[in-house]
Amino acid sequence: MYAVVKTGGKQYRVSKDDTIMVESIKAEAGATVYLDDVMLLDNEGSITIGTPRVEGAIVSAEVVKHARGPKLIIFRRKRRKNHRRIQGHRQDLTLLKILDISPDGKVKSVGKKLSKADGDRTTETKKAT
Repeated sequence: MYAVVKTGGKQYRVSKDDTIMVESIKAEAGATVYLDDVMLLDNEGSITIGTPRVEGAIVSAEVVKHARGPKLIIFRRKRRKNHRRIQGHRQDLTLLKILDISPDGKVKSVGKKLSKADGDRTTETKKAT
């Protein structure tokens, strides 16, 4: 059984016990997130294609850790003008381990903190003591 899920503006083909690196999700390490934007579902040979998504299908995943991607260098220049600008960027990422794919939306209880997946960036504030 496998599914194609959409998170962070990208699509991923996942099956049980896969690990995927997605854009940052607001959830703590060890929490369970539910990806309900399932676009395609293969259930032992019967393929269901969503219009635009498969209703009732849910993929549950565990947040393993938060990480950052490789550094990308953005270099801009204008010829004959001695104009150069260099900028760097590192994307915030989340490593997910797929726990279960449920075609009917029934989720097995995992016993961990539950949260809903969203594509917003994680921001933490620390108070000065």
